[in-house]
Amino acid sequence: MSRKHKKMLTRIIVAAVLFVGGLFLPHNCETFSVMWFIRLGVFLAAYLTAGWDVLWKAVRNISHGQVFDENFLMAIASIGAMIIGEYSEGAAVMIFYQVGELFQGLAVGKSRKSISDMMDINPESANVERNGEVIEVEPDEVEVGETIVIKPGEKVPLDGVVIFGSSGLNTAALTGESALTDVTEGDEIYSGSVNTNGLLKVIVTKPYSDSTVSKILELVENSSENKAKTESFITRFARVYTPIVVISAVLLAVIPPLLFKGNWSDWIYRALTFLVVSCPCALVISVPLSYFGGIGAAARHGIMIKGANYLEGLAKAKIFVFDKTGTLTKGSFSVSEIKPDKAPGLSESELLNLCAAAERISNHPIARSIVNAAESENIPKAESAEEIAGFGVRAIINGKEILAGNARFMKKEGIFKEEPSASGTVVFCACGGKYAGSITVSDTPKDNAKEALSELDARKIMLTGDRKEAAEDIAQKLGIDEVRAQLLPDGKVKAVEEIFAEKPKDSALVFVGDGMNDAPSLARADIGIAMGALGSDAAIEAADVVLMNDNISCIPLSVKIAAKTRRIVTENIVFALAVKVGVLVLSALGFANMWAAVFADVGVSVIAILNAMRTIRS
Repeated sequence: MSRKHKKMLTRIIVAAVLFVGGLFLPHNCETFSVMWFIRLGVFLAAYLTAGWDVLWKAVRNISHGQVFDENFLMAIASIGAMIIGEYSEGAAVMIFYQVGELFQGLAVGKSRKSISDMMDINPESANVERNGEVIEVEPDEVEVGETIVIKPGEKVPLDGVVIFGSSGLNTAALTGESALTDVTEGDEIYSGSVNTNGLLKVIVTKPYSDSTVSKILELVENSSENKAKTESFITRFARVYTPIVVISAVLLAVIPPLLFKGNWSDWIYRALTFLVVSCPCALVISVPLSYFGGIGAAARHGIMIKGANYLEGLAKAKIFVFDKTGTLTKGSFSVSEIKPDKAPGLSESELLNLCAAAERISNHPIARSIVNAAESENIPKAESAEEIAGFGVRAIINGKEILAGNARFMKKEGIFKEEPSASGTVVFCACGGKYAGSITVSDTPKDNAKEALSELDARKIMLTGDRKEAAEDIAQKLGIDEVRAQLLPDGKVKAVEEIFAEKPKDSALVFVGDGMNDAPSLARADIGIAMGALGSDAAIEAADVVLMNDNISCIPLSVKIAAKTRRIVTENIVFALAVKVGVLVLSALGFANMWAAVFADVGVSVIAILNAMRTIRS
């Protein structure tokens, strides 16, 4: 409990003791008698001890033009009760209101802590080597290219590449998973990780402002700005609703005595009760708290949701569109078959080395697997090479044009190709305008992909640039409903738009990709989820939900958290409105007193807050 909350609790306890003491004093003492003054003083002391800050906020907000808020309603209702002689009830309204505020503060603090514990990644300093010595500076003072020293137990302050040492990194704050990641010379590491056991020297590759930790902290800080539709509606509702009930309370206090010669004090009491009941605290507090708790719960699992609107959207997701490579599959290809054509007379190793020479310029996982499979000392040097997006690579090697790519590339160049029998991804190769053979590389589904997808009660579609046979093989293994294969990069976006037009009304389309080449599709979908986005600027920028690990089971988990959050929000709205409407009618008819009003306001708020806190434990 924070110091602020401890002070509030102390005030509530003192006010409660004074309130209970006042209840033991005679109630029917003569006005302006000594006992009357004592009783008034005790209840007034309890009232001011509990609620002086509420009165001050009401006055301050009125001076700023913000009249109709909960502070104004509580101030008017409690002061009015005091004026008509209901001292105990006036003090009780303020005490119980502050109890509700305390519960709200504790709930928000717990929800914030669930995020801050996970996001306790901001390094306070960095040890940088300058002029032959190591000095301690602020992380944002370190420049790209400088060498930093990270001792065991210290947080990694900046993104970089290890140039000396080896160690295990704890990336739990980034990924939500406690397993250690072993790093050694040449490995890339990300800020926010914790160095566990070895001394590391790292060349900084990004300034602090562009580092992983900075991007994530910015993402979390901005998440509260993107409100859910329900949350925005409640805010607008409160702005209209509060003035209406204040006017209704005034009319309730004035019209019956004037028109029907009723008792003024009786109708004023009803109006004050009406005001206490009408305070929209339960809705204004519990709805944002529910979404904040859901975002915090997701963050503990390494799921960064950029705002309540995306959390709400996940609960309505009915279509999931997946990229294949690196999303549903491991993306770690290996060469499984080499088939040279008889005409050129190349051996398997010669075809592999020739293809590897062309693929060297590409960073695509398939190209990398071919280069890694070849014998590096025997790979010829390409005189020139260019990558053609969606097709393959064109290179000049030993004066001959070498083509390496997919079937569309061969067809586009008018080169014969054989129909492959293997289920993997086939790279075709041509030399000097003639077909030279093919290399098949195989990828495998992620270990938990099938189980994760089976948990999604939605239509599942896979988009890929791979050929249809290989895509359908993966889809069959994972239980994918529909496959759209052999798509160029812009074809994926077009496919997403086509599927978008088919989706049911009031539902959401989710696109899941690796966050780099899938950025346009991530942006086009209702919700974009970037898989395995640790250290990826493109993923953090383009996606609405960022999975800091490569665990596909986080997708159904995020949907479950979203559905639970939405269910709790609905429960709170229905419960709060039902109780308030009922007690409002009873108070207007004179069947509900101030104590019922206190329950309808503070009691409902506390119950709604406690219910909202269930999202934190998701």
